Amino acid sequence: MTHGDETHEQRDHRRADFGRPLDGWRLKAYTVIFEADTRAGKVFDVSLLLAIVASVAVVFADSVADLHARYGAVFWKLELFFTGLFTLEYLIRLACVRHPLHYARSFFGVVDLLSALPTYLAFLFPGLHALIDVRVLRLLRIFRIFGLSAYVSEYYGLAMAIRQSARKILIFLSFVVIVTIILGTVMYVVEGPENGFTSIPTAIYWAVTTMTTVGYGDISPATSVGRLIATLMMLVGWGTLAVPTGIVTVEMGNVSRLKDTATTRTCHACLTEGHLPDAHFCRNCGDRLPPYKRSD
Repeated sequence: MTHGDETHEQRDHRRADFGRPLDGWRLKAYTVIFEADTRAGKVFDVSLLLAIVASVAVVFADSVADLHARYGAVFWKLELFFTGLFTLEYLIRLACVRHPLHYARSFFGVVDLLSALPTYLAFLFPGLHALIDVRVLRLLRIFRIFGLSAYVSEYYGLAMAIRQSARKILIFLSFVVIVTIILGTVMYVVEGPENGFTSIPTAIYWAVTTMTTVGYGDISPATSVGRLIATLMMLVGWGTLAVPTGIVTVEMGNVSRLKDTATTRTCHACLTEGHLPDAHFCRNCGDRLPPYKRSD
């Protein structure tokens, strides 16, 4: 019977089987790759990070003209080796999770894909080869390696605080954008093209660099009124930098953080990390967690 002749029940069963609980080699591979509380998991993560550092070092060295002229062929062979290694690792990750699409769309899933993709695209677009440096983002996994559970807890608390304060920060930034546009337009009227404010977009660019206290100095007011406006914008800029920090800090105080006994234990369904050793259900999706076994 073909897929076209399947009943609704058979199709639903086939889809459910696609997200079936892990067992056999898939469970073993998952434990080694996604959890760092076992000896094999630590060895895998340390080896992976060393490979990432080595591959990034190769890209850095290859960008030096003298080294490229001498060892360009060697660097290219090493890059092909690392790309093949990371591609194999990515495919194994997809094979050993319950929901491959969920992992592929996650932050680390996208980073893992991008760590190998630029090499393949470089055959068509040579300039994309430098984007291989995105592999540096994979070093964020270092927080999991040596049982640094406090970092896992703090990371979760910070992520929750940023998520809860996102709307307030967005409203505040919208206000800052409006103020910048208005004051930039005023400076265009006050200073004019003769003082470097040749257009409203140019004046807004000056307002942004002033508000953020960057101050490149390529454009500066020459009139007394313009300098007064610039002074006010500089003072407001200090408050602009402080307000988002204060919003996130308040939210961090309201977030209930995990205990220091959090582990690198992950949920098989949604891949959320940092569950307590005695937890029975995922704090994110509610799926039942497998028994926790730590081996040193």
